[in-house]
Amino acid sequence: MAQSSFRGPGSDPMSHVEDKASDQFGKVADQAERAASRVAEQGRQAKERMQDVAGNFKGALNKSVKDQPMATLATAAIAGFVLGALWKS
Repeated sequence: MAQSSFRGPGSDPMSHVEDKASDQFGKVADQAERAASRVAEQGRQAKERMQDVAGNFKGALNKSVKDQPMATLATAAIAGFVLGALWKS
């Protein structure tokens, strides 16, 4: 039987393939970890911005209720009607 001349002293072709595969897997895992970290950070930033908007909205709503209660009530009724119509369709 003919033997491959590829094998040199101390070299195993399967070991070489396994090493390359392991390196590639490590690189992909690192990239996935970095992507997950970026997504988590973006989620935290979005949460902070939403909390700021909610706080601003709450303050504006409280001021509106104090200063113009009837106009605020009418606005809420109109918004409820529009949302109900959208929900129904």
